[in-house]
Amino acid sequence: MRIQEITNVRVHYGSPRVYVMLRREGWKDNHKRVERIYREMGLSLRHKRPRRNKSARLRQPKQIVSTINEIWSMDFVADALFDGRRLSTLTIVDNYTRECLAIEVNGSLKGWDVVAALTRLSLHRPLPRYIKTDNGSEFISKALDKWA
Repeated sequence: MRIQEITNVRVHYGSPRVYVMLRREGWKDNHKRVERIYREMGLSLRHKRPRRNKSARLRQPKQIVSTINEIWSMDFVADALFDGRRLSTLTIVDNYTRECLAIEVNGSLKGWDVVAALTRLSLHRPLPRYIKTDNGSEFISKALDKWA
């Protein structure tokens, strides 16, 4: 009955927290018994949908790539040097050929660095119809928006 009372007052408490509350009140039951009674009473909490599944629902359908320079992908990769300094790299890849078109390396890359890399790349080959990115701060910057 006490387990039911605790879960009515504190709706988001799972069995481990109910067990701690019972122990503080002086109950001698072990965690396995509390867990069993909790489950038998149908008090198990509903598991929340992971965020990644929520965002996956909103994704656009995957586009089929049929030619070179149709879709490029850009992303940042970060690492640290042996002395703790941060190292950031911008990679630009052609999705059809899987060729890495450019790699920009710097301690800190900003939106205008992305624009500079794309401008240098446009001197050697035609720009694609689409460029896929995530919503990183460098990709939603005013500089890249103005360039596009």
